[in-house]
Amino acid sequence: MTDAFIEWLLVTAALPKVGLPTVFVVAFVSATLLPMGSEPVVFGYVKLQPEMFWITVCLATVGNTLGGMVNYWLGYGAREAFAKDRHTPRALAWLERLGPKACFFAFLPGVGDPLTAVAGWVELPWRPVLLWQAAGKLTRYAVLTALLLWVPDSFWSGLLAPLRHLLMHG
Repeated sequence: MTDAFIEWLLVTAALPKVGLPTVFVVAFVSATLLPMGSEPVVFGYVKLQPEMFWITVCLATVGNTLGGMVNYWLGYGAREAFAKDRHTPRALAWLERLGPKACFFAFLPGVGDPLTAVAGWVELPWRPVLLWQAAGKLTRYAVLTALLLWVPDSFWSGLLAPLRHLLMHG
């Protein structure tokens, strides 16, 4: 039963089959406060279909940016629900000083997702937050995916060989 489930999962989530919707969903979810990364899915899809580079990068950027805006609205809503006064704690004042431009760095692992939630908490204007984080996320996807495409296929084959052995013989 477990083997059948794993096979079903692999077939269902196969990038060539469902492709761009998977890229969008994974990018969206990975931008929320859930611990997940979308770069392997973006790279994997572009590796399978190099002619889809910019469409994939742009779609991942849109999904990731919208996921970041979920964090923004959660932070905004949390402040509205729990703040007794409108005073911003000193720890958050730095973000208010930097403003929406700080959200360019929303792509950074570990700090990027909470950064968008804090932007909502300190009530930064949402449109500039959206634009700055989109710019950072687009830059990240385009640069990282392009760099990974330069890595020779022999490297990826060698890296995935143990996994392939486990899946085929496990």
